[in-house]
Amino acid sequence: MEVLKKYNSELQQHLENAVAQKEPHQLYDPIKYILSLGGKRIRPALTLMVCDFFGTDFKKAMSAALAVELFHNFSLIHDDIMDNAPLRRGKRTVHEKWDVNTAILSGDAMLILAYRFFENYEPKMFHELAKLFSETALQVCEGQQLDMDFETRDDVTLVEYIKMIDHKTAVLLGAAMKMGAIVAEVSESDKDKIYQFGRNLGIAFQLQDDYLDVFGNPETFGKQVGGDIISNKKTFLYLMAVGEGTSAQAEELEHLFTINPKDPADKIATVKEIFSSSGAAEATQAEIEKFSHLAYSLLDEIDISEEKKKLLRKFGKDLMERDV
Repeated sequence: MEVLKKYNSELQQHLENAVAQKEPHQLYDPIKYILSLGGKRIRPALTLMVCDFFGTDFKKAMSAALAVELFHNFSLIHDDIMDNAPLRRGKRTVHEKWDVNTAILSGDAMLILAYRFFENYEPKMFHELAKLFSETALQVCEGQQLDMDFETRDDVTLVEYIKMIDHKTAVLLGAAMKMGAIVAEVSESDKDKIYQFGRNLGIAFQLQDDYLDVFGNPETFGKQVGGDIISNKKTFLYLMAVGEGTSAQAEELEHLFTINPKDPADKIATVKEIFSSSGAAEATQAEIEKFSHLAYSLLDEIDISEEKKKLLRKFGKDLMERDV
């Protein structure tokens, strides 16, 4: 994303020196490894960008940005263990390259290192950043647990699903932006509004991700289209189709999400058709629009220049507008 480019460049230089410890190698090498795998680094770049947009040297927010990135990668190490995932960004996951015990311990160390970056701020700011960080980290864990619980539940509601993606994905986006505002020492109102902007945009993004998993262009989506259907993941589309479709459509969907055919092509095609004919696809797009609108409406009330608001809208557009 062009708007984040200069922040990413600066961030990369600091990230390379973020883990100075070398011994024991078995603890610190896995941390350096996962940080070396790259990724878009959107969250920490947002911390820097928001600080800059509020008129403060963005380098003052570097420690907070590094904390965000270390926490995010810590969560990836543990997520990969829980999912038994063999690859992360096309490379072997930490628990595969080393072992599960090493991955758990290195992840724990990574979380502690993330907290230590807040020690670079004076006491009042340290307290505010650490409090937000702790609340967010706990919410991310809650979101992960809800996601796991939903795998074995047949009574998940749409409200519960939105709460799950909010906690699992959106709160960290909001917190990353709010940390930039905290370092810039802006008003409580602006801190809250930039947080809610990021959080609502994060929900819209995750709903869009669910939608594109089914209806996306396989050449541009970046992931296997139909992956959620193959793994029987009950996304917003599924819940909407079961709740709003006909009883026959609901029964067929419920059956299809209990089977794992060797060739899933027919299953994907049938589910896709039900998502469309039941109105679930259209309803999901409306929900994406609702949360996007909520996010953008908050920008009108934030005390930054129109030029900066325009750039934040462009960031949101870049984040959401992937080819379908």
